[in-house]
Amino acid sequence: MNITLSVDDETIQLARKQAEVLGTSVNQLVRDYLASLAGKSRSADDMDEFERLSREMHGDSKGWKFNREEIHERR
Repeated sequence: MNITLSVDDETIQLARKQAEVLGTSVNQLVRDYLASLAGKSRSADDMDEFERLSREMHGDSKGWKFNREEIHERR
């Protein structure tokens, strides 16, 4: 659906600069904001999925332990 918004020139120019920094468009920023406002944010979906997986998995590492040297080894 297309919508029309009234936004002052200074705000839209600043929004365009910010969108450029983020590698997106003002249009996409508005779509993302509206989706978030409507409760359809991707991060909310990700959180739900994380919680679901956390409940389903039992977290058995089979004795494996973190080894700081291996993790930070430069290759």
